[in-house]
Amino acid sequence: MDAVAFARLQFAFTVGFHILWPTLTIGLAWFVTCLSALWWRTGKPVYRQLMRFWMRIFALGFGMGVVTGIVLSYEIGTNWAGFSRSASNVLGPLFLYETLTAFFLEAGFIGIMLFGEGRVSKGAHVFASLMVSVGALFSATWIIAANSWMQTPAGAVADADGIFHVVNWWDVVFTASFPYRLAHMVCASFLTVSFVVAGVSAFHLWRGRQVKASRTAFSMALWMALVLAPTQIALGDLHGRNTLEHQPIKLAAMEGLWETTKGPAMTLIAWPDMAAQKNLYALDIPHLASLYLTHSWDGEVEGLKAVPPADQPNVPVVFFAFRIMAGIGMVLLGTAMTGLVLRLRHRLFETRWFLGLAMATTPLGFIAVIAGWTVTEAGRQPWVIYGQLRTADAVAPVSAGAVGASLIGFFLLYNVLMLTFLWFAGRAAIAGPTDLPMPVETHPGLDGTNMSGRATLPPAPNAPALPGAPHAAGA
Repeated sequence: MDAVAFARLQFAFTVGFHILWPTLTIGLAWFVTCLSALWWRTGKPVYRQLMRFWMRIFALGFGMGVVTGIVLSYEIGTNWAGFSRSASNVLGPLFLYETLTAFFLEAGFIGIMLFGEGRVSKGAHVFASLMVSVGALFSATWIIAANSWMQTPAGAVADADGIFHVVNWWDVVFTASFPYRLAHMVCASFLTVSFVVAGVSAFHLWRGRQVKASRTAFSMALWMALVLAPTQIALGDLHGRNTLEHQPIKLAAMEGLWETTKGPAMTLIAWPDMAAQKNLYALDIPHLASLYLTHSWDGEVEGLKAVPPADQPNVPVVFFAFRIMAGIGMVLLGTAMTGLVLRLRHRLFETRWFLGLAMATTPLGFIAVIAGWTVTEAGRQPWVIYGQLRTADAVAPVSAGAVGASLIGFFLLYNVLMLTFLWFAGRAAIAGPTDLPMPVETHPGLDGTNMSGRATLPPAPNAPALPGAPHAAGA
């Protein structure tokens, strides 16, 4: 392997590891915000139990995301100097905007969100949680904007030295693929978290522990999944049609389509042979690809042979990653629909095989996200800026040995980080949303209420005194 291959493999590994944590924390931040708001408005302790429990998992994921995200910026500079030189005028400000919006919001309110419950009012805690959630969305927005510019570049032109200069910031941010990719990624995060919450709750229902809290979370998660799973499929269809228009070779690799064809068949499974430029052992369904790609019986779809082999991506990687992502999407949709049927029959919480199914789906969202990003990034090759800068021209002049050694180091370190996360998060998940004591609030507000908004009334004259406090009758 040469330096380009090692640099690609290293970045694929580190960014693939990193994306697990934004996927978890974007959805969990909003779930915690929802629980905090329900605790504020209803006063039901079950929402506080769940909020405190899921904040622990969120905090662990948030820390992992920060640690692994910092690495990527250094990696762009060390391994991809040619890319940094060419695209820094465009991408540098986008990363700065992420810092000024997302990081400032999250850093300013994360402490109140994680440690302020019981110390600030319920409304203030909801607001802090909301700001962290909005910051997480801002972060995703700017990162997706930067990556979408690399996929469908617009608003910047390259000079004679290959350095891009911005001519229209609106076009840079709102590229042709940006809205579809942002919606698809954010929905994927929410859907993934829905099944994480459902899986952990199903585990406790299976064991018959923390039943009330687990029923509440399980029900909420499956309602979310019932809405999000079909929404994600619809967004995927819109994203696919956008890819057909702006990145037709990527879409051809996803479909395993070699010849430009009218009314192409859907290839369920095959082995794409890049040397022979054809599929081996293909199982096709006539005209089906034409229906979901062009929404017509005989729509025309460009094939891989429209470009030279040197301009084609690694077709087997894109082809199989797409099927993994789409297959998991159908499994999650089927699980959500099954949950609806059981809910209508009043058997949602007692059907043990379905609880087992819910537990089994817990990691599937993460696998689908990694598969989807594999499709996005591998399908763009051999370009790092689609159609304008080749990956081979973007790599830094470093030796393959140096990049390979750092790749081994990252692999070992990240596995230690993953095991650490699984140890602490697994222990928290197994413990579950245990009953928590109500917060002791000793700072009355000016309106006669304490910091959480509850009235601060003195004990009755004959009531026993609190430990360490004088009896009310003799005070």
